[in-house]
Amino acid sequence: MPPSFDDALRRLRGLLGGPGAPRSGVAAIVAGAAFGIWALSGVYVVQSNEQAVVTTFGRYTRSESPGLRYHLPTPIEAVEKVAVTSLNRTDIGGAIGADVPEESLMLTGDENIVDLDFSVTWRISDAAAYLFTMRDQNEAVQAAAESAMREVVGKTTLGSILTSGRGQVQFETADLMQKILDRWGAGVSVVEVQIRSANPPAEVIDASRQVANAQQDAESKVNEANTYKNRVVNEAKGDASAITQSAEGYREQAVREAKGEAARFNQIYVEYRRAPAVTRQRLYIETMQRVLAKSNKVVVDGKGTSAPIILPPDVFKPRASAVIAPPPSASDGPPASGVVR
Repeated sequence: MPPSFDDALRRLRGLLGGPGAPRSGVAAIVAGAAFGIWALSGVYVVQSNEQAVVTTFGRYTRSESPGLRYHLPTPIEAVEKVAVTSLNRTDIGGAIGADVPEESLMLTGDENIVDLDFSVTWRISDAAAYLFTMRDQNEAVQAAAESAMREVVGKTTLGSILTSGRGQVQFETADLMQKILDRWGAGVSVVEVQIRSANPPAEVIDASRQVANAQQDAESKVNEANTYKNRVVNEAKGDASAITQSAEGYREQAVREAKGEAARFNQIYVEYRRAPAVTRQRLYIETMQRVLAKSNKVVVDGKGTSAPIILPPDVFKPRASAVIAPPPSASDGPPASGVVR
């Protein structure tokens, strides 16, 4: 038969030093063992990816880095470990296939509407601030992200968001979001903001695509026109440069020839002053030689001669330079082509 409750109570009182206890030191041993177990309960380990936050009677006291640590046992101090190196992700606009229009529809800077879904990657930078500053940390991160994105989109045109301006929107949103969270003292560091999708609202997406195609055609025509303009302008500049260089060359040639003629005239003038008759005779001879150099006519001074002058046939052929035939002697044969008296 099992012992009754009264018997068990008497035995417990005996172990704790109550009336009828076999030894008074048993209670001290049990109390010491219990105290040792209670004291050792304050030993804890902080992992490499964690930061420990210690509170004393519910009030923040300190933060502990990774390693073997100790805190005063409960209920004096308590420890909460926070993973500070783990990356967290918050989706705004809904998950894939489950769009949330209240979050995704935003007004752009050119008064259009864009359906934009994006994700925020963040981590905890200050465990104490993260735990005690805000009641719902995830909700605070989402609110800051949505507010920052709406402000940036409100300054950006729809075309830029849909095409090449996404990177700038993501960068500005992350920067503004970090400033908001720092102002709140959230203890959160924004790692990345990534736009998952950006489209016009479903009701106007077909019309928007037609507008985008028209804009692309317009840009293509403008590029073709600019190409043609650049080609024509470059050709015109090349022709103008060639004409300018030719004119400069002609000018240089004319100037040099004029200087040469002036210098030659000055030299002749000096010689003329020294010997006018000789200079006149030389100028006459040079002039006649230059005039008759390309002529196929022959002028023979026949004064004092009675015999006919016989000229070779080559004299009457067209020639590029002057050929002056000497008068033939009487011993030459009969005339072959003509006689000049």
